[in-house]
Amino acid sequence: MPFTLPPLPYEPDALAPHMSAETLAYHHGKHHQAYVDKTNQLIADAGLQGRSLVDVIRSAEFDPLRNNAGQLWNHSFFWQCLSPERTSPPEPLLNMITRDFGSLVALHKQLAAVAIGHFGSGWAWLVLEDGALRITSLHDGDTPIAHGGMAPLLTLDLWEHAYYIDYRNARPRYVEALLAALINWEFVALNLDGNGILRANQD
Repeated sequence: MPFTLPPLPYEPDALAPHMSAETLAYHHGKHHQAYVDKTNQLIADAGLQGRSLVDVIRSAEFDPLRNNAGQLWNHSFFWQCLSPERTSPPEPLLNMITRDFGSLVALHKQLAAVAIGHFGSGWAWLVLEDGALRITSLHDGDTPIAHGGMAPLLTLDLWEHAYYIDYRNARPRYVEALLAALINWEFVALNLDGNGILRANQD
């Protein structure tokens, strides 16, 4: 069965004014859909039909498939990291944030610095690795799935198509808006169970 475009977990206009319905129409409806279509096209060439999306990413031996399948998974995870309702980190997650970063404000500053400073296209990540929270960034369609021991908790899309309509080339404003108003901290906390990879998987 071919992979499909997962529906958004909210209405297309639910993230406005921080992320407009027009952005979601292009970002989800066109860019994300294109990664779905290209991945389905490429898996036949790689002989990986019938594999889960996670298996395809881990088994891909050439860049076009690895990047497109990674982008399919990354976007499916990213939409779940956002919420139209303001949320706060639940206590277990907040305790870990305080332990590893000093405060939620400090986490925001470090994550924003990594996201804004990332050269070119890619993703900023909050991951759980060896029992500790860590911030990193990955280029293009790379994903934590391809890096053993890196459990994804939260991601920020740093591709220009994520913010150009609403913020033009001002990535800092986009990053700050996401961190200030749109992060679904309940989803982030849920991923502390180590199963975040499965929450954007497809059979």
